Amino acid sequence: MNGSPVESLDLASLRKAYATGVSPEAVVADIYNRIDAAGDSAIFISLVAREKALAMARALGAFDVSRPLYGIPFAIKDNIDLAGLPTTAACPAFAYDPEMSAVVVERLIAAGAIPIGKTNLDQFATGLVGVRSPYGVPRNTFDENIAPGGSSSGSAVAVARGLVSFALGTDTAGSGRVPAALNNIVGLKPTLGALSIRGVVPACKSLDCVSIFALTVDDAYETFAVATAYDDADPFSRRIQAGHPSSLPNIRLAVPDAASRKFGGDAHSESAFDRSIELAASLGAQIIPIDLSAFFETARLLYDGPWVAERYHAVRKLIETTPDALLPVTRQIIGGATRFSAVDVFDAFYKLAALRKRTGVVWSSIDALMVPTYPRPRSLADLAADPIGPNSELGTYTNFVNLLDLCGLAVPAPFRDDGFPSGVTLLAPAGRDAFIASLGTTFHRAAKVTMGATGNSLPAHLPRLARATEVEIEIVVVGAHLSGMALNFELADLKARFLRKASTTKDYKLFALPGGPPFKPGLLRIADGSGSSIETEVWAMSAEAFGLFVSRIPAPLGIGAIRLADGTSPKGFLAEAQALEGGGDVVIPQIAAEDMEYYVHYVGHDRRLDEWLTLDSFELSTLQRAEPKVEKEAQQQQQQDAAASMDTSGAIAPWPR
Repeated sequence: MNGSPVESLDLASLRKAYATGVSPEAVVADIYNRIDAAGDSAIFISLVAREKALAMARALGAFDVSRPLYGIPFAIKDNIDLAGLPTTAACPAFAYDPEMSAVVVERLIAAGAIPIGKTNLDQFATGLVGVRSPYGVPRNTFDENIAPGGSSSGSAVAVARGLVSFALGTDTAGSGRVPAALNNIVGLKPTLGALSIRGVVPACKSLDCVSIFALTVDDAYETFAVATAYDDADPFSRRIQAGHPSSLPNIRLAVPDAASRKFGGDAHSESAFDRSIELAASLGAQIIPIDLSAFFETARLLYDGPWVAERYHAVRKLIETTPDALLPVTRQIIGGATRFSAVDVFDAFYKLAALRKRTGVVWSSIDALMVPTYPRPRSLADLAADPIGPNSELGTYTNFVNLLDLCGLAVPAPFRDDGFPSGVTLLAPAGRDAFIASLGTTFHRAAKVTMGATGNSLPAHLPRLARATEVEIEIVVVGAHLSGMALNFELADLKARFLRKASTTKDYKLFALPGGPPFKPGLLRIADGSGSSIETEVWAMSAEAFGLFVSRIPAPLGIGAIRLADGTSPKGFLAEAQALEGGGDVVIPQIAAEDMEYYVHYVGHDRRLDEWLTLDSFELSTLQRAEPKVEKEAQQQQQQDAAASMDTSGAIAPWPR
């Protein structure tokens, strides 16, 4: 925008601006100018006073990279508490002034984020359309005649218009995904319980979660990682690790089969989804059509079953004493709970248990499920004629997700033929948030769409460290376990994956251990900065494989956290200091990767260790070494695949095959 201190509010652009001297105060001042210029009073229900927000920005001080969300402006759906502003849930009669902010909001502010205001929503988060509010209807950012999507309408529109960097929503039935797709932004619906819901007005408390809208998948996931924490005071909180985004090879991606494709007769939506499938296949995914009938049957339980009674419970006092305080359509939906009995509740529980069993078997043969985020856009005229039917249709591919305890990520996809945004949602079992974020990052970049309605392209892609997934453990190896070395087969036998080469911080020394061949160097942690940077490899293996691997480690080696120069501290081989004292062992000053091979295989056979250590670099480089009798092709191919998955040139790296 003309005169703005920064063109785009994505996290990468803001951090670059801050690093070059732009102040958070200047960005916040610009945010309020952008809100005024947007001319849509229905986006926010209330705003933090401009001077208060500016004061928060000034209080941050100089750019501080240790605060992950330093100076990042964000918005909050108005069913989530922010101290200093009322919480309305889009119902004036329900409004209250919270004494403290929701736990998730407190965590974000502590990380340096700056709250701007509270956004509009479908009343009591009941709806997927974004038009059920006494505070007006936020305009869809691409076509004002189309519903903006809900219930988190204001949060999605605020991000898509470039008014904030990210926004909090909630998602029980799709409220964090449908409006994202209808406005060309990312919507992250985390695993249930990963983010605390303390300080959130409940819809269906057992199924509610705080969601995140952002311009990019990386931004959404970084925000999620900051916000994630176990909350002992929240009975629905779970110990979920945010994890590190990292793709797996041979992605098996399920999509709806022919009978499960539901687009309401909209050819534009159908062809757009076909292009998304083609795009995923071009990135290396194995496409597997599956029957979604059990998923759809699960979805019907949410509103046609007794779970609507949870919504009634949340507003029981208000709906029983002042029913006219609710909008007619909201009152109609929530009031329908009274037709269910306690027996109906248990009947639904049993049905859900059976459906979870039926759908659960799918995950043994697939890694992720990709569905359209919405079947087709619905117009404001459609909703004026029928307030409920189009809303139900929008939830076709979203209503079953929380009932089945899945995590989801709505990602912009190639646009429809009529120029309106399209979107897909990637789904996986609980706890796989990082995995689908890694898939979503690749897909979003390959879709070649702009961010929201800003017209800005995605920021340059920074290479991401190859990391273990949520179901793996990273292990650092050195010496005989390196690729091509005598003991590397132990990693291969346990189906470990090569991730990356890395050097330790300068806090370690290598010692020659007794025994061999193969001869093993031992890594010892010493005083900070007084050692050498040792070349290592990082591999990933399952928890079961890790346990087997560790159980086989002979003394004096053990497992501990090893500090690497890339900022990570995976588990790895360490030698016991006591075993190295007074034993006459020779310290290895620094062994390069190409020289480690010689040491492991040949020291003790044709040269003494102390003689080998006296060789100068020229002699080492010209030494004739026989090839170790170890099959190296598989390890080399793994390394090439891992390197190919990291985008260092700005090109799109495919999902590993």
